[in-house]
Amino acid sequence: MIKCGYVGVIGRANAGKSSLVNRLVGERVAIVSSKPQTTRNNILGILNGENYQIILVDTPGIHHSKNNLDRYMMKNVRNAISSVDVLLYLIDGSKELDQEEIDYINMLKEKELNVIYLQTKCDKKQKIDMENFLKISSITGENIDKVIESIVDSLPECSTRIYDEDLFTDKSIKFLIEEDIRGQALNMFDKEVPHGIAIETERFDEKNDIVIIEANIICERDSHKGIIIGKGGKNLKIIGQKSREYAEELLDKQVLLKLFVKVDKDWRDRNYSNYGYKF
Repeated sequence: MIKCGYVGVIGRANAGKSSLVNRLVGERVAIVSSKPQTTRNNILGILNGENYQIILVDTPGIHHSKNNLDRYMMKNVRNAISSVDVLLYLIDGSKELDQEEIDYINMLKEKELNVIYLQTKCDKKQKIDMENFLKISSITGENIDKVIESIVDSLPECSTRIYDEDLFTDKSIKFLIEEDIRGQALNMFDKEVPHGIAIETERFDEKNDIVIIEANIICERDSHKGIIIGKGGKNLKIIGQKSREYAEELLDKQVLLKLFVKVDKDWRDRNYSNYGYKF
């Protein structure tokens, strides 16, 4: 018998959810960015130990919905809360808590859910000191071993693992590369441009010694298209170079990555399902 189960990672935008998942898994399975609402899909990261398998569900940040894509993201959060064995609730210790988040934490406690409360970014100056919150840092690794111990103690016993031991995520290589392209764009641009970006792969051709990938960066406005491309194509070239390096590391092959920019106005309300976001 081993300990095995699903662990939902929830909290507000920029609380450090994706950083924690990546730290626990030991692989980059989720975008890490200072921009809020970076994660859109529930992404599984799988951590295997000798006597346990922890299946981490990284969720979008808790936020108010402004469009159909936002509503899709919050549905993913609700699904994670209702379908996992354990919840990790993260708060950013470097920021003050507002009443809305305090009320949300109290609501979770009233529901008597199996929740482990974590105060993140303890490598930075802390502005709060939450009682019964384990202070952690995904950067330095402080108390990460205690997080794993707490999760394993809370998981049910199983006769076998749910996923093969050699897997670290349930997502496809294509999905991981698309997310990396989006992540590179998120970290390059500011304000409203990143949230209006999606990735659409039009060609993924894997040969013996090379992989040919052609993908569109979808944006909402013509002005955004110019920003993403940059003067003389500079910005697009930087995104492509960094994502190609990630893809080659992931695939252990030479990668030919071609990026294009396409405008699809208001896709977050009308056409979000065309880019992999489905209710």
